[in-house]
Amino acid sequence: MAASKGSGGAQTSVGMTLPGLLERGASGHPAVVVPGGPSATYRQLAEHVESLAGRLLAAGVEPGSTVSIVLGNDLSFVECFLAVTRAGAVAAPLNPAYTTDEFRSFMEDAGAKAVLLPPSESPAANAAEALGVDALVASWSESGVELRRDGKRLADATAPAPPRSEATALFLHTSGTTSRPKGVPLSHANLVASTANTAGTYDLTPDDVALTVMPLFHVHGLIGVLLSTLASGGTVVLPPRFSAGAFWDVARSHGATWYSAVPTIHQVLAMRAEQDRAPSGILRFIRSCSSALTPALLEQVETAFDTPVLEAYGMTEASHQIASNPLPPGERRPGAVGPGTGVDTAVMDEAGTLLPQGATGEVVIRGPNVMSGYQDNPEANAASFANGWFRTGDQGVIEAGGYVRLTGRLKEIINRGGEKISPLEVDAVLARHPAVAEAISFGVPDAKYGEEVHAAVVLKGPASEQDIQRFCLEHLAEFKAPKVIHIAESLPRTATGKVQRRQVAAAFAPPP
Repeated sequence: MAASKGSGGAQTSVGMTLPGLLERGASGHPAVVVPGGPSATYRQLAEHVESLAGRLLAAGVEPGSTVSIVLGNDLSFVECFLAVTRAGAVAAPLNPAYTTDEFRSFMEDAGAKAVLLPPSESPAANAAEALGVDALVASWSESGVELRRDGKRLADATAPAPPRSEATALFLHTSGTTSRPKGVPLSHANLVASTANTAGTYDLTPDDVALTVMPLFHVHGLIGVLLSTLASGGTVVLPPRFSAGAFWDVARSHGATWYSAVPTIHQVLAMRAEQDRAPSGILRFIRSCSSALTPALLEQVETAFDTPVLEAYGMTEASHQIASNPLPPGERRPGAVGPGTGVDTAVMDEAGTLLPQGATGEVVIRGPNVMSGYQDNPEANAASFANGWFRTGDQGVIEAGGYVRLTGRLKEIINRGGEKISPLEVDAVLARHPAVAEAISFGVPDAKYGEEVHAAVVLKGPASEQDIQRFCLEHLAEFKAPKVIHIAESLPRTATGKVQRRQVAAAFAPPP
């Protein structure tokens, strides 16, 4: 059998909790900076969080209860998230763009007792009213976040007791790529372990400045950037939203040393590099996660910005990061997501037997950052854990050096007449076509073969469906080449910019 022992991550001390991250930075050092808006040093952030935690407790938020957070990327979100966890409660961030029905569903599933809302109107308020959830409005002031209930400012405070490391700090839902979203409770210990792994992997120091482009309601932005940077004593630059046109001006003016994003954002920045007069080599590294990065795009981004691009692998159930390609002089292996970072990785067959290096199977993981189980879902837990390992649902291989190479989601592997086809392999070939800006392949039911390969592409130059098919046939076996090419203006995306095959398949080849 072959199991890769995770490396590259710093180890966390026993009993550490999220509030302890604020002790990592020098008191006067900038912790969070909002371009054109407020900022907070580590001392100010710690004081604001302590005060707000006390006011949340006085407002009726009990330790162990769940608090939904419906705030955008701003300092209010940072203080509210940390204050909820400091109070011993469970933070459950939600996408502010959800509809009333979506808010109601997620808040009900999380068992939310309170919700933190923005001062502006939000459909989450209607959902909270329907569920009888206590609605608290969070607004920014120079002394930190103020809380209001029914328009009345809440000022009373109760001294918070220290949270326990094993207590749940964060409640999220899976992205639901293959099934209904499942509830994922993550403890303080899980999160602190993940931030230590991430900070250690990229050698983050107080001199580093992270430019945040991912939303904080998702693990990529929340854990992979915000919390990991605070764990290193560095500075988080937090624009309210991603703007390709303003990106490099913000990066230059704030001395950014790295950013992390999904491939879509890297692609947008690389395509605009010339018109935006993007600087060369000002970043220490660029991180890519949450979706597969094709070797062609990796090369394009590295060339455009003269910066190493490090593809990483993460998932909600692992408190985000699992593996990552290392910084130079370590090997950046295109198409692979690197060795485990403080996380043990292996591949397993359906019977639960670990497979040797080079064999294809389901990627399994274990480590202090991995959740202990889905919330109230014994069936999913029974299917997801085997012999102390967590089954990720991803198919892959452990290569020499412990590098993990993913070949697709198990439920997305295309079975054409008994031939198993990795959609990631097809995607990589499509991305190499000079006229293709973006592409994704997927399986479609077929009467003869069971499934047939289709692909949706967005063009950046002139090309026909036949041109693209001929190109694929030059680089793929005939059975792997897409039978149908759907040329589109754009591809459907999730709120975090991910392109999910099931959504693309439903949009371009809906079932009859």
